[in-house]
Amino acid sequence: MSERPFQERMNLKVLLGLCLVHFIGDFYSSFINPLLPEFVAKFSLSLTEVGLITGINRLLAFIVQPCIGYLSDHYRTRLFLFGGPVLTIVFVSLTGVVPNFPVLMACVALGSIGSAMYHPASAGMISSFAGSRFGLSMSFYNMGGTLAFGLGPLFITLLVSGLGLPATAFAMALGFGVMIYPFWVLPRPEGESLRHLGFFGSMREVLGDVWKPILLIWIIGLVRGFVSQAFGTFVPVLCSQEGYSLSSIGLMASLFNIAGALSGLIAGDLSDRIGPKPVFYASSVLSTLFLLLFLYLPGGWIHVGAFFSGFFVMAVLPLTVTMGQELAPKGRSMISSLMMGVSFGAGGLLTPLVGHFADLFSIRTVLFGLALFPVLMVPLIYVLPKKRGPA
Repeated sequence: MSERPFQERMNLKVLLGLCLVHFIGDFYSSFINPLLPEFVAKFSLSLTEVGLITGINRLLAFIVQPCIGYLSDHYRTRLFLFGGPVLTIVFVSLTGVVPNFPVLMACVALGSIGSAMYHPASAGMISSFAGSRFGLSMSFYNMGGTLAFGLGPLFITLLVSGLGLPATAFAMALGFGVMIYPFWVLPRPEGESLRHLGFFGSMREVLGDVWKPILLIWIIGLVRGFVSQAFGTFVPVLCSQEGYSLSSIGLMASLFNIAGALSGLIAGDLSDRIGPKPVFYASSVLSTLFLLLFLYLPGGWIHVGAFFSGFFVMAVLPLTVTMGQELAPKGRSMISSLMMGVSFGAGGLLTPLVGHFADLFSIRTVLFGLALFPVLMVPLIYVLPKKRGPA
């Protein structure tokens, strides 16, 4: 690994640039789920096809991230930092003007590939500029993405409600404006000392003797990502069926994700102070409780349920990345891609299956079962390492 001078204080200028890269890419990625009812109406989609949209999105946005992470750890280039958001901004914005379902899938696929490009590169740079507050810095970075998934649905549903579905094309101007600051301040990523190794050799070098705790953390992240994605995908469809307006659905999605952004910051700070395991325990129990309440709260109370369920179910997602990077510091971009990419992607691949069961048994019944998953992770949390690995 290349040597970096230790910085006691966070470099807020660079961290803000990385946060904005994460924010703007995920802001556009967040348009897909709240617009699913519009796509269903326009193309007469089944719930299985709805799950297929989300599955392709998660497959290409997350599953391919280890390959990007491998390249990011080997080569010093800003291509991934800036090329990825450009793809996402352009092709997600075009989803509202496509003429048919296959072209919609192509735009979702290209936008998702863009998302896969910037996540490992940007997350892998955090530790170099975090100083002594790695957990808080990673949570700040993660807040950019989570906040984007909170504000993006509200923005796009208001735009489409006012101007119609084709108005999504106008949205890309905002993204290019926001990208000016990161382009100005972000340095090239620092490559790791893995260039002489191939992909699998790099994996062996990065994981080494810590592969077992890395696997446990990955499973916990997978379950959390899967549950949050399933609720994010199918609650808008369920609420649409029950008569909620598009703007109300967008507000629910925003509250769910904004709450996750806030809780990620709190969880990161608490993790720096008391360690990650107590945070994991509390979040697991409270996630199941509030996800169940979310499904059954009536009327306007559903927005309260959306906030608190998002707050707890997404609280520990940035901690899976920090724990992974601290246990295996030689390949930070690759570890970030495994924790964020493969776990979220594998969860996304299961969403078509969730859609299939929802077609058979109803959306509410399937989501009730999924709400129990976080509390079932408590035995895995118990065997996680008590102390973080060397930074």
